[in-house]
Amino acid sequence: MNRKQFIQRLGTIGVAAIASPIIGTSSLEASLSSPAFGATNNKKTRVGIIGCGSVSGMYLPHLSKCPYAEIVSVCDILPDRAKNAAQKYGVKNWYPHIDKMLAGVPFDLLVNLTNMQEHGRLNRQALMAKVNVWSEKPMANTYAEGRELYNLANSQGVRIWGAPAVVNSPQFAFMAKQINEGNLGRVAAAHAHYGHQGPNWSAFFFEEGGGSLPDLGVYNISTLTGLFGPAKSIIAMTNIVDPTRNTGDKGHIQVVAEDNAMVIMEHQNNVLSHIQCGFNYFDPYGHEGTGQERPTISVTGSTGNMHMIGYDWKPSGVDVATVANEKTQRFATDQGTFLWEEGASIICEYLATGKETLINPEHALHVLEIIEAARQSQAQGKRINLQSSFKWPVIG
Repeated sequence: MNRKQFIQRLGTIGVAAIASPIIGTSSLEASLSSPAFGATNNKKTRVGIIGCGSVSGMYLPHLSKCPYAEIVSVCDILPDRAKNAAQKYGVKNWYPHIDKMLAGVPFDLLVNLTNMQEHGRLNRQALMAKVNVWSEKPMANTYAEGRELYNLANSQGVRIWGAPAVVNSPQFAFMAKQINEGNLGRVAAAHAHYGHQGPNWSAFFFEEGGGSLPDLGVYNISTLTGLFGPAKSIIAMTNIVDPTRNTGDKGHIQVVAEDNAMVIMEHQNNVLSHIQCGFNYFDPYGHEGTGQERPTISVTGSTGNMHMIGYDWKPSGVDVATVANEKTQRFATDQGTFLWEEGASIICEYLATGKETLINPEHALHVLEIIEAARQSQAQGKRINLQSSFKWPVIG
């Protein structure tokens, strides 16, 4: 079973782009915007992949076909998985431990596909070795740890990015254009949802550091903040619907992390957005989401409304109705080359050529802070103000 974990050149709009002091100095931002920052200066980016479980079955084929990537090594704490992946995709080197991988054949980009609880630790090791990092979500287990990794990357002259890559889809681009051109009038509200019956093949989703927010909600939070800008504050409720799970690797376990969550975000310009996610949702389209023809993201404005068809990691169109044309029309039906697993390949192109990307590490950090704030809101029963920000709007 494949675990669906799915997704700047940025402008600013009038509000000083909400440049929080947490983000750092203007000189740092200038260095990060330079195509030379963290670049490999090679025709191809040498890639080392750690974590050869289910999600690697999506990343490895995509990276194998990427003209800017050369997979030079794979690693897994279960050596047979690393060996089998190396043999299947023609990778010359495989390792049973990150220490051996970092001491082995050199590479430019670590692609971290391990259990989410291990992301912060492994990403730090790579950055200390002056290796760039693409991390499946989340890039760290707390916002403070993510900020530390971001600063470490800067000090080491490399970069770190975090999934998802949802801002890359043509459907996201279409929606962002409609909003920023004012075609829906004054936008007031938005809603997004994503859920299924749970990734029961592994226990880590339900253990401390896991949960439906970093596994599922992360997509919708990334999309809505990408569309409406950084959240100023949030209020949330989370809980556990199913207290036990039968998992493929550890059998019956107690569920510790939230498997049900709702978050309301306050953006600038008085826009309110809401996401819901959970591991207890029946979905006739299943975990793979193939064939989803219903809206999963809806935006309401004073003169129009808009709905993304399909999940934001696998969209198939955008429905729009306006005062000028009340009959709903479908747009952006071509997915182009977008796939949720393309993030690492996009970063390989950036490192090899300097071509900038909409995927932004500050955006991933902001999403991580929202996830942490949602849990804090549940614990304290109150609205939580946010510190982080990122440059917006997100338009290519």
